[in-house]
Amino acid sequence: MTVAEARRALAAAFREAGLESPELDARLLVGHALGLDHAALAASPDRALTAQEQNAINLLEQRRLARESVAHILGTSEFWGLPLQVTSATLVPRPDTETLVEAALAAIDEGGPRTRPVRIADLGTGTGALLLAVLSEVPNALGVGTDMSMEALAVARSNAERLGLAPRARFVRGHFGAALAGGFDLVVSNPPYIPSGDIAGLSPEVRFDPRAALDGGPDGLACYRAIAADAKRLLAPTGNLILELGIGQERAVAELVKGGGLSPLPAKSDLAGIPRALRARLPQSGHAG
Repeated sequence: MTVAEARRALAAAFREAGLESPELDARLLVGHALGLDHAALAASPDRALTAQEQNAINLLEQRRLARESVAHILGTSEFWGLPLQVTSATLVPRPDTETLVEAALAAIDEGGPRTRPVRIADLGTGTGALLLAVLSEVPNALGVGTDMSMEALAVARSNAERLGLAPRARFVRGHFGAALAGGFDLVVSNPPYIPSGDIAGLSPEVRFDPRAALDGGPDGLACYRAIAADAKRLLAPTGNLILELGIGQERAVAELVKGGGLSPLPAKSDLAGIPRALRARLPQSGHAG
């Protein structure tokens, strides 16, 4: 079997199984099995595979057909153009979450030059995706990510080091903002927001994400309550809180942050038009926007 034949066979198997992106999944997994990037893979379609390579591809095929996500199989996922390590201890960062980065950068830009010092907190950091994405765009920002999982914190530290951002990022164990002092110009979070009873009905790939990164309690709002109750203490006078929302949660989360003493703004929608990034700030900030 050649490289091209292996890719076609894999894509056909994935298509028959009803996977969303069979060709892309096949290309990524064959490339991973052979240790080839996209260009090298495209340059060697007629190369015959060894028996060992065919076995490696077969093992990856079985994992994908068991609905393990490609990101978990590869151990990496791209977010905001950054290659991030992912493990069974971390949520795979989703493209929708890039909406929070856009909202965060807009809030920073409203406050002055992006080159000024900015203090950032990422609550429930997981892979460090949100924090590292913002740090990559704001050259003099310093940030801290919190998580209850020591394994996730180790992944986030590793990602910061690999991206050259470790000097400006630190990671501490704690429940959202409980371990932090205040004074942050930006607090971001993609908290668990799936109602407990809905988790079983999620796509099979989500079973490979840690439940603690998904489960938002009976109504999906437990983590928002904890963050909203502490946000006023964490923010600098002109600081901004930016939270990822699940579908249909904007009104409820806006009420929670209001109850915590903040003024919410209309949520920024993702590419599907779903309100995804809720921004809030202290009423006395006098901040335009």
